[in-house]
Amino acid sequence: MKKFLVVSLAMLTLLFISACNNNSKDSTGDDLPEFVDVKLTISPENGQVNEPIIIEAKVTQGNENVEDADSVSFEIWRSKDEVHEKVEVKHAENGIYRLERSFNQEGTYYIISHVSARDMHNMPKKEFIIGTASEPEDPKEAKDSMEMDMEGHETK
Repeated sequence: MKKFLVVSLAMLTLLFISACNNNSKDSTGDDLPEFVDVKLTISPENGQVNEPIIIEAKVTQGNENVEDADSVSFEIWRSKDEVHEKVEVKHAENGIYRLERSFNQEGTYYIISHVSARDMHNMPKKEFIIGTASEPEDPKEAKDSMEMDMEGHETK
C-alpha cells in the first residue's frame, strides 16, 4: 500500500509539473512574429513614354494589412544608370503604398521597394519597360549595386 501511495504521488507531481510547463510555454510568447510580406506591382509593366504608370507595394503581415510601416520608399533607375532615384511613399489604402509616375525616356527600368515595418525590412525588386526595352543589367552588376545601396552610396 505504501508503494502504491508513493508511485501515485510521484505520478501526480509529474503530471502537475508538465501541465505547468505547457502553460508557461504558451504565455511566454516564444513564437516568432510572421514575416512582413511585400508584393510589388507595376501597372502596366510595359508602359509608354510620358504616360503614367502605377507602382504599388502591398504590405501584409500574416492576414493583416500593414498600414503603419515605419518607412516605404521606391528606388528607381534605368538599366545601366549609376544614379538611382529614391522616392518616399505614404500609405494609400488597405496596406497599399502607391506612386504614380511618368518616364520621359524609353528603356528597361528597375525598382526596389524598401519597406521597414514592425522591426523588419523587405526589399523586393522588379523590372519593367517603358517603350522599347534597352539592354538589361548584368545580374552580377545588379548585385554589386544593391550592396552599394545598402551602404548608402550611389543613390540620388
